[in-house]
Amino acid sequence: QVQLVESGGGLVQAGGSLRLSCAASGRTSSSSPMAWFRQAPGKEREFVATIYWSAGNTYYADSVKGRFTISRDNAKNTVYLQMNSLKPEDTAVYYCATAPGRSGLRVGSYDYDYWGQGTQVTVSS
Repeated sequence: QVQLVESGGGLVQAGGSLRLSCAASGRTSSSSPMAWFRQAPGKEREFVATIYWSAGNTYYADSVKGRFTISRDNAKNTVYLQMNSLKPEDTAVYYCATAPGRSGLRVGSYDYDYWGQGTQVTVSS
């Protein structure tokens, strides 16, 4: 079993920044893919960013590329999402997810077995 707990969400003005954290516990490893997804009201959950392989390869959705940065601290079993230049359309509940036992680039929500409870990010215009 793996437990994921997100934190760091909040209300910010457009152009501002937030950093989300996702603390993992249980049967996880530094090589397991970890990702951030988000879901806005009335919309489907969408992929945001992932970090995979022990080397920390990263991949981003086009909508956040150049503005968001995903990173991980293996010693703390924590993944971060630094979000800069936030836009109102970034408003959503953000979820972290992991896929123990899988490897490589994974961008589908169906690839991930464990999810956090979500943290709300609201960007005002």
